[in-house]
Amino acid sequence: MIASIIVYFSRIGFNYVNGTIKNLTVGNTEVAAKMMQELTGADLFKIEPTIAYSNDYSECIEEAKQDLKRDARPELKAYPQSLEGYDTIYLGYPNYWGTIPMAMFTFLERYNFTDKTIKPFCTHEGSGMGISETDIKRLCPSAKVGKGLAIQGGKVSSAKPAIEKWL
Repeated sequence: MIASIIVYFSRIGFNYVNGTIKNLTVGNTEVAAKMMQELTGADLFKIEPTIAYSNDYSECIEEAKQDLKRDARPELKAYPQSLEGYDTIYLGYPNYWGTIPMAMFTFLERYNFTDKTIKPFCTHEGSGMGISETDIKRLCPSAKVGKGLAIQGGKVSSAKPAIEKWL
């Protein structure tokens, strides 16, 4: 049996959704990750930086921009003990400034992805996958990186058919 894990970063709080700022109690990427888990039975692991981004949307995007500028590697609250038993890693994240959040860089640089398949998916409000697939391939040169799935955050609750098709 091929084992898989869904590793995702998601943000609650005030987010840009369908042109307005909304307070989310569950982040869009987490909604998609849980749909994926329901469809695949894969294990689930949430990436959480030790220092969370601001709850305020404007402050959060500025913090994320500064992290990107300084090529930050934020420390995470926890890490999967090992990825050894997994063949496929579904990697979920919001598109932050055209790529993966810097906390995902921290995660990806920690593990050896030889002989593993990474299937990226992101939530966004118009920017799609950005350069995230290219960045993942650069960070994990020994992995096979599949075609990503971009899900508009404001439509995540109805994304199950697109997720099913992508899977």
